[in-house]
Amino acid sequence: MSFTIEQTKEKRESFDCYTYRIYDDGRFVAHYWHDYRGDEHGIEFVDGSKESWPVGRMTDFIQGGGPQPLSLSQRAMDYLKQKTP
Repeated sequence: MSFTIEQTKEKRESFDCYTYRIYDDGRFVAHYWHDYRGDEHGIEFVDGSKESWPVGRMTDFIQGGGPQPLSLSQRAMDYLKQKTP
């Protein structure tokens, strides 16, 4: 399994949530989101199941951003391995 994350290209307002798509070896598996401050976050899998606060805080799930490429933390990848077939 090789998980990747990319921010969606949709235009957003200043206080809207940031949204992402998560892939497993190129296969779309989930939408991930967090609010503009990173206080709230959640995930929705392609099967329709949802969960709030996967693996702790948003910063425990996503790494990088700004000048660094986005990536998933090891905790996020371990979580996704358990949740995806």
